[in-house]
Amino acid sequence: MSSKPTKTKSIRKPYKKKRYTLPIIIIIILLGLRIYLPYYVKYEVNKVLAELPGYHGAVDDIDISLIRGAYVIKGMYLNKINAKTEVPFLKFPKSDISIEWKSLLKGKIVSEIVMDSPEVIYVFEDQQTEGEMPDVDDWTKALTDLVPIEINHFEVHNGKIAFVELQANPNIDLHFDKLELYADNLRNVTSMERTLPSPISATAVSIGNGNVKLDGNINLIKEIPDMNVEFALQKANVTALNPFTRHYTGIDFKSGTFELFSEVAIADGHLKGYMKPMVIDSKLISKDDGFLGVLWEGFVGFFKFILKNHKTNTLATKIPIEGNLNNVKSNTLTAVVNIFGNAWIKAFKGVIDDDIEFEDAFSNSEK
Repeated sequence: MSSKPTKTKSIRKPYKKKRYTLPIIIIIILLGLRIYLPYYVKYEVNKVLAELPGYHGAVDDIDISLIRGAYVIKGMYLNKINAKTEVPFLKFPKSDISIEWKSLLKGKIVSEIVMDSPEVIYVFEDQQTEGEMPDVDDWTKALTDLVPIEINHFEVHNGKIAFVELQANPNIDLHFDKLELYADNLRNVTSMERTLPSPISATAVSIGNGNVKLDGNINLIKEIPDMNVEFALQKANVTALNPFTRHYTGIDFKSGTFELFSEVAIADGHLKGYMKPMVIDSKLISKDDGFLGVLWEGFVGFFKFILKNHKTNTLATKIPIEGNLNNVKSNTLTAVVNIFGNAWIKAFKGVIDDDIEFEDAFSNSEK
């Protein structure tokens, strides 16, 4: 009688060991994959960036969160081969790529991206260097390929966009800082019946401490995206544009305010819109000293006098833009006529005119 319990006990011990062995092996494998996965993803990302024609780039580190279904790319940069400067064309310190969980409830597996302090700096001299000409489609496709599933929500915090020309004297640096951008429903998860289903909005600070705002709606599902957007730049110190105006026109502003308003609609590859630049309460100074400089200043001042609306002290014009995306043109004659219209007929108002609708571009695309 006493030997039976002993035998049963000896049989159960190996069984208990086997019961825990499999889970332990699985845990060890998962831990190993979790440790190895960031290094593997980093290797693959760097491989994609290294194989881009005309560009070179890399990432510093990648963090992976399996629970959140996300990975974070840190210290990513991209620059053109044979660039004359060491300024990265693209610099993304931190990009968080994750599954958009709220879309799972609608049966869609899509991603969202949140970028902190990204910079896009177009250095004119770097992009003009000799060698293999990079294709924009190559690097944009490479960046989107880093996201394993389609992007539905996109955010940018404290971003920067700049155009720099170092060969100008002084250097030209046109930039937008403190960029905050939000774009939602990019893959049309909700509001599928809407023609332009994706709202987009952005704010920034321009050169000269101007206030920048962009609002509109887009449709990225199409090969050539449809859109209807409004843009406003207000209360920028016009003297900040002096390096640009001095290099290309030979004049400087002593004081004044620069503003720019624009509306653009694109439908089926056809664009219709306008740009309305305005200079308010401005004073000019000459590029050069001496007799020729004074003569030039007087020449510019004369035309400024006859082209300015003296009631509002504003120099402005409205430039219509229309055409397909491969041949977008501004109407120079209309721009000149509008300058005189602002001076002698009525002053342009420093607001968005709300006279461009999405239907305007759509109707023109059918002609």
